[in-house]
Amino acid sequence: MTLKLYYHPLSSYCHKALIALYENDITFEPIVVDLSSEASSAPMRALWPVGKFPVLKDEKRGHAIAESSVIIDYLDTHYAHTRLIPADTDAAWQARMWDRFFDLYVMEKQGKLVEDNLRPVEARDPHGVAKAKEAIGKSYAIFEDKIGNGIWALGDSYSLADCAASPALFYANCAVPITDTTPKLKAYYERLMRRPSYLRALKEAEPFFDWVPMDVKPRLPA
Repeated sequence: MTLKLYYHPLSSYCHKALIALYENDITFEPIVVDLSSEASSAPMRALWPVGKFPVLKDEKRGHAIAESSVIIDYLDTHYAHTRLIPADTDAAWQARMWDRFFDLYVMEKQGKLVEDNLRPVEARDPHGVAKAKEAIGKSYAIFEDKIGNGIWALGDSYSLADCAASPALFYANCAVPITDTTPKLKAYYERLMRRPSYLRALKEAEPFFDWVPMDVKPRLPA
């Protein structure tokens, strides 16, 4: 098979890549990687020594592509029939800006909470956890103010920004619930969770939800 995706069903960044593949019905071979196993992770590390997923291998074109946002860009260029990075140059930079926003200011802060739960009790960082939750709440408020009245982040067209927002908000909502204090964000979140491409990724992740080291475990949207 031409495309192989090295990933794990629980990974938020892998969810981004899966959304892009599913949005365009792109055929690929999924290869689940266990980072705790050298045998399982060695093929991916051979392609990308950083050792982080997702990694896309394009055997036909002879490339290994790392980082979820770059994978989406690559798929847009070579395989997609519906582009997730807008052709309009101004819309394109906005999509990339919100992609960075959700990765850096929501998903990365959520990662801090997960990391802290993996520590021994005596090594935990309550101050850092509180600051991470505060940052997530601030990000919610920023997006609430900027989202406008469209269906998706950039209006009526689903884009890279929504690929990033979906897993970032799904996991962050477990620790910092999205409430009626941000009504536009809440409605947007509910639309993201109903998007067939992301719902498919979530259903594939569901068997692993109890592995997530969080006090409130993720669950499929009602």
